[in-house]
Amino acid sequence: MQRIRVPGAGLAKLQRQRGLAMVEFAIGAPILLLLLLAIGEFGRLLSHYSTLQQSSRDAARYLAHNALNNTTGTLNLTAPLQATARNLAMYGTPGISTPLLPGIAATVGAVGTEHIQVRVSYTFRPVIGNFLPNFWGGADIPLNVPLVATTVMRAM
Repeated sequence: MQRIRVPGAGLAKLQRQRGLAMVEFAIGAPILLLLLLAIGEFGRLLSHYSTLQQSSRDAARYLAHNALNNTTGTLNLTAPLQATARNLAMYGTPGISTPLLPGIAATVGAVGTEHIQVRVSYTFRPVIGNFLPNFWGGADIPLNVPLVATTVMRAM
């Protein structure tokens, strides 16, 4: 038995397949773009947290080296020393300049008689906005994430 080919029958099937591919792309593209944006925002969050940790360690290292009174062997956290450590944590330099992150804050203090503590905090705000609208009623979902890096070191 022989098949009879009808001219143009394969073309109609091909055109239907193209239309199906466009519909699949229209459904899948926004989901993939949202996933790509979420991955980028998560990477930004990790980068900011890494910056906080490093600035906290740098300030704690500075304090651990300079806060111990060599004569008496006790901690001597003077106001200028605390201000310099705070500037190191917030600006990356002993003086005041451009902050490492907008809205960064640092606290410096003693823990016990031999240890110092540097706490650096920052509120991460995504590029897409500060909140996600709740379409089903109720309050909007906040997207701001508080990041805190704390370092405790023994004074040397």
